[in-house]
Amino acid sequence: MNRFLLLLCLLFGCQSNQPVLHLYIWSDAIAPHLLKQFEERYHCRVVVDTYDSNEALYAKLKLGATGYDLIFPSNYLIGLMAQNQLLLSFDASKIPNLSYLDPSYPPFKTYGIPYLVSYTGIGYRKDKVSFNPTWEIFADSRFKGRMTLLNDFREALGASLRSLGFSANSTNPPEISQAVDRLIGWKRNLAKFESEQYKNGIASAEYLIVQGYTGDMLQVMRENPMVAFAFPEEGTTYAVDYAALLKGAPQPDLAHAFLNYLLEPEVAKENILFTCYLHPCKPAYALLPKELQSNETLFPPEQVRLKAEQIEHLGKAQALYTKAWDRVKEE
Repeated sequence: MNRFLLLLCLLFGCQSNQPVLHLYIWSDAIAPHLLKQFEERYHCRVVVDTYDSNEALYAKLKLGATGYDLIFPSNYLIGLMAQNQLLLSFDASKIPNLSYLDPSYPPFKTYGIPYLVSYTGIGYRKDKVSFNPTWEIFADSRFKGRMTLLNDFREALGASLRSLGFSANSTNPPEISQAVDRLIGWKRNLAKFESEQYKNGIASAEYLIVQGYTGDMLQVMRENPMVAFAFPEEGTTYAVDYAALLKGAPQPDLAHAFLNYLLEPEVAKENILFTCYLHPCKPAYALLPKELQSNETLFPPEQVRLKAEQIEHLGKAQALYTKAWDRVKEE
């Protein structure tokens, strides 16, 4: 062994016996300093891989990717993953902080613990436009070329379905067909379907009205006071990302410790401040700055929550939406 390799072994060999926790998680969905704190407390390393869509997560795992301990699928995917026996049940006795969960967002059976909650609504430049909060704003040709909808077939079609008075999880072909026709009409007024750059666009006023997620919009509003957010009067959708143990997890005990750590009120508070999304650990809410405790984007009022629907996995009926989205994109 040459001197350089010997030096490397001396410097880093002490880390070789440390357990390693592998996370597969959304980009920017956890505060880096919290990972460092967990590593120090449990004398381990945390390795993070990221994805940008549920479809990317599912495709990678279906192709046989292994070695991850915890993954963070959304509500419409976790049921499918459990059904396909890709997940392990968590052991509640090893997660005493489960008692801190906000009861509005319960666990998904024994497979997933709510980690991040996101509602969908309308972001807009309050210095440039004024309107009643309704999905029908996307039919307004006054803002042609200055609006975006999410490049997500369930979110975009969901908005159209809700504007018609239908469920965002409709499996009724005539209802979905009506929603497609309406969405094609909206499309003529859009700059594009966009799920990432809309944040910069609304901040710079390139876009005046956007369909967006609460966390994304709070991040923008924190930097630009001219950006505002509203929930449409017809109702909206929301998603819950769950922390879940992947079948074959190399470090299940460490993974349980991490799940418990995420539900510590101080940790959850720090994560809310970093991500701008709601982490449903109820005691953490009182630790937030006063202005956030009363922020209706982070904490939607009851009338909004009562009219909001989770986007669900629809089994074979999902093909109706894939076909519908193809029609929208082709027009």
